[in-house]
Amino acid sequence: NKPASWKSLRQTKKRTAVNVKIKQNLKKTIKKVRRITETKNAEAQELLRQTVKLIDKAVRQRVLKKNAAARTKSRLMKLWNKRSGK
Repeated sequence: NKPASWKSLRQTKKRTAVNVKIKQNLKKTIKKVRRITETKNAEAQELLRQTVKLIDKAVRQRVLKKNAAARTKSRLMKLWNKRSGK
């Protein structure tokens, strides 16, 4: 079983590296959205849309759990609506 277990370890390392990269990218864009929502313009709105898209993609790739993604999106939209005066 040794070769199989080594292969499993290699696969786990690869998957973990990919997942970490996706999470880092997501964190970075979420922070950017939180900063940019103060300026209510088309660029900020597009960035918010792209961030929501990234969150959904992370769920599809099973990097994030569904409820965690929903909570994050909800908080972002709540912040957006609050700052836009709705």
